[in-house]
Order: sequence, then structure tokens, then C-alpha cells
Amino acid sequence: MAYVRVDENEPLEKSIKRFKRMVEKEGIIREYKRREYFEKPSTLLNRKKKALARKQMKKARKQYSSKGY
Repeated sequence: MAYVRVDENEPLEKSIKRFKRMVEKEGIIREYKRREYFEKPSTLLNRKKKALARKQMKKARKQYSSKGY
């Protein structure tokens, strides 16, 4: 679970940006941008590999938590 500790003198916008980055990094929520341009095949492949890695991590996390360790 992602959380951000906000300091007293820190602007709220900055802490929201940090939270948003953290959530995207953990793969909880991803912002999909419209792809109205050509993507190189290597870029497509890298994106698919990252999606597969996220899926496998999620599956492993689910299996680990269901064992009750």
C-alpha cells in the first residue's frame, strides 16, 4: 500500500505528485496515454515485457500472501 507522509511546511501539490509517482511505480494505477503516434517495435516489446513482469509479480504476491507466512 502506498502512502506519503506530508510535512507541515510542504506544499500539498508536491505531496500529491509524490503520491502519484509512488502509486504508478508500484503499479496500482497506471495512466494510459493515447498513442496516436507510431511506436517503434522495440518500445512495444519493452512495454509488453514490463506488463508481463507486473502480472507475474502480482501473481507471486498473491500466492505468497495466501500461504499465511
